[in-house]
Amino acid sequence: MKTIEVGAFEAKTHLSQLLDEVERGAQVKITRRGKPVAVLRQDDAAAQDRMLASLSSLRSLCRDRLELSEVLELRDEGRER
Repeated sequence: MKTIEVGAFEAKTHLSQLLDEVERGAQVKITRRGKPVAVLRQDDAAAQDRMLASLSSLRSLCRDRLELSEVLELRDEGRER
């Protein structure tokens, strides 16, 4: 997970862009005088919805092209790299 650290003034000035980053999975740590005071992160339900949608898309793509054992093999191969 990508973490972005910004000061309170910058967070206030660029809130919209920071929220876009949070939607893409980043976590934003807001500081005041260099000390952390808050964290913006995606809502757990929203993150789970996004993950389930991705999984559904992957399943529909793989259903037509690959067997489950092939998908698991590719997954495990990616972990070794």
